[in-house]
Amino acid sequence: MTGLLAPIAAVRPVSVRLADYADAADAARVVALLDSYARDPMGGGQGLADDVRARLVSGLAAHPGAFSLLAFAGEEAVGLANCITGFSTFATRPLVNIHDMAVLPGQRGQGIGRALMLAVEAEAKTRGACKITLEVLSGNDAAKGLYAALGYGDYALDPQAGTALFWEKKL
Repeated sequence: MTGLLAPIAAVRPVSVRLADYADAADAARVVALLDSYARDPMGGGQGLADDVRARLVSGLAAHPGAFSLLAFAGEEAVGLANCITGFSTFATRPLVNIHDMAVLPGQRGQGIGRALMLAVEAEAKTRGACKITLEVLSGNDAAKGLYAALGYGDYALDPQAGTALFWEKKL
């Protein structure tokens, strides 16, 4: 077996916990892991701007419903999920959007992404969420494989109307 489907025995132990935005070490971990993701081609290929690095954690802390999960292999922070709690009007319950999912390049394929995804799901259930949403680039086959294996897929209210698309307009 390869990559994401490796036998559990081959995957090193990973622990995941909520980041404490008020803790300087956790704040530095969130910034460093997101910067690593931003430098990756799947994150745009450029590191975070200095002003973004300076405002990131305080902005997350000030945003209602924002939370981050840190994944650790031993003492080393190796993965990050930044999530934003929203609201489903159709279900009248919270929903959780995974805004950023990052695993350090040298740590991929070791079960860290899976551990983060399962921790997001547990936290979403704790918050009473009806669903978890995320976006993934069409060329990110490794991430798509993981997400599909965990039950994620295209969103459609009516198959006749097609699946939802993620669009943006930069301001």
